[in-house]
Amino acid sequence: MTYKMVVLDMDDTLLRDDHTISARTKKALMQAQQHGVKVVLASGRPTFGMRQVADELNLADYGSFILSFNGGKIINWKTQTELFSSTLSVSAVEKLYEISVQENVFIHTYVGDQIITEKANPYTTIESELTGLPISVVDNFVEGVPEPVVKVLMVEAQEKLKPIETKLKAALASDFSIMRSKPFFLEFTEKGVTKGTSLNKLIETLGIKQEEVIAMGDSYNDQEMIEFAGLGVAMGNAPADIKSIADLVTDTNTNDGVAKVVEDYVLKDLVVTE
Repeated sequence: MTYKMVVLDMDDTLLRDDHTISARTKKALMQAQQHGVKVVLASGRPTFGMRQVADELNLADYGSFILSFNGGKIINWKTQTELFSSTLSVSAVEKLYEISVQENVFIHTYVGDQIITEKANPYTTIESELTGLPISVVDNFVEGVPEPVVKVLMVEAQEKLKPIETKLKAALASDFSIMRSKPFFLEFTEKGVTKGTSLNKLIETLGIKQEEVIAMGDSYNDQEMIEFAGLGVAMGNAPADIKSIADLVTDTNTNDGVAKVVEDYVLKDLVVTE
């Protein structure tokens, strides 16, 4: 099979634990792009939080794309135009806020290039550190979100958040797509919006076949795109249930797992020069 697209989750997949790309991985991805393979970043991060990595990989030069907000936006990185955008209504945000109060968990979302939350907490601080977005602590969360947003997160310690996830997936399945990106991040997007569904929209636009796509990820918000891709790859650091749905399990994010897949399944059939 000749693969035409490599789709990559960022945190704990493409990026090492220090949030950098290894030299080996960067080299493999640049060589793939030089031979016409599209490299697509697919992350739960907001668009702003993906910009530095997209530019480091020269996605604009090769006409590549990003799927930000767990697929809530598809952006042509060369033209900076949105091919697709999804939002949650103000009333949906209010509903999620009320649930967060009932469940006694923190909540945050994004307005412009700021993270909006009502209470300072360590998990929103982690999000700020990952994305580079500043935190705005508001007196009233609902009043602080006067317009539709792409996604909302409930954030708390894993042991508290996991039973809430089970409960809300059962209660809200008809209203939202709900997924965990990290043990302490429970994410809500518009119903039917995932990395997998947005990837499908993108390849239809480009005329690329499903079987010509490799998708790699490590967490539950990657499940749909791993299952969708012609070659779905779980990282060696992924939980066991994500590994179980993948076609292939590669090495960890700290041991060039992405590079090894690109080298073995993309570059081996190409004439690659240094």
